[in-house]
Amino acid sequence: MSEAKKLEKDAMHILKLTSRTFYIPITLLKPELKKTVGSAYLCMRAIDEIEDHEELDNGIKQRLLRSTKVLLQSEFDNDAYRELLKPYEELLPEVTRRLGDWLEICPEGIVGKVKESTSIMAGGMADWAEKDWNVKTKEDLDDYTYYVAGLVGVMLSDIWEWYDGTKTDRDLAIGYGRGLQAVNILRNQDEDSERGVNFVPEGWVRDDMFRYTEKNLAKADEYMKDINTRTIKVFCRIPLALAKRTVKALKEGREKISRNEVETIVEDIKED
Repeated sequence: MSEAKKLEKDAMHILKLTSRTFYIPITLLKPELKKTVGSAYLCMRAIDEIEDHEELDNGIKQRLLRSTKVLLQSEFDNDAYRELLKPYEELLPEVTRRLGDWLEICPEGIVGKVKESTSIMAGGMADWAEKDWNVKTKEDLDDYTYYVAGLVGVMLSDIWEWYDGTKTDRDLAIGYGRGLQAVNILRNQDEDSERGVNFVPEGWVRDDMFRYTEKNLAKADEYMKDINTRTIKVFCRIPLALAKRTVKALKEGREKISRNEVETIVEDIKED
């Protein structure tokens, strides 16, 4: 097996370990797109694992994220990146330690856009670590969800256009990402509260958060209207359908949807 093929195989293995939402739809993409979206997702996940790490203090998170942001703004120096992580490599997961590998398998024609979006994400996450993730207003919530999820939508839109010229609305793409992240916030609200983190604006009740979530998921529906390539449409429909079903479950008082519900949703979309 060539080194490139081994890296691609590793990428899919790590993807399966790290993403419940995106692993299945990524595996359904055509080979070139699967490799591209898979590597791009892992780049952003590498950054996210630093921001979300429970054992790193905020000062370390800020330094790692801001240094990584700078490294992504030019030709990526993997040796410098590994040196940056070295004091914490026992704590950090493989997906983070191997950021250079994920960039290596990303096709040359799109890797620049992937680095750009990931760099912006790293900077935004560093700023939110500095603020101790203290969301006070709707504008704060919009800003936070942009950096942790809206940018994923922007990056995917860039990939669709690079792949076959599919043009989508970037603002709607951001709304799609925000909607998915808002579902996570609703799901994890009690858990976040226990660790002293709050992503719900001051004065909001849970119904306000549901309205915010559904408003952004409606933007995801609009986003989909510009997509005609079946493999891309199937990819986009699955996380959206899972998010909508999760919102329904949360309103019914359930913590999450069942594995059987997930499998049914995926099969229905694949066969549609």
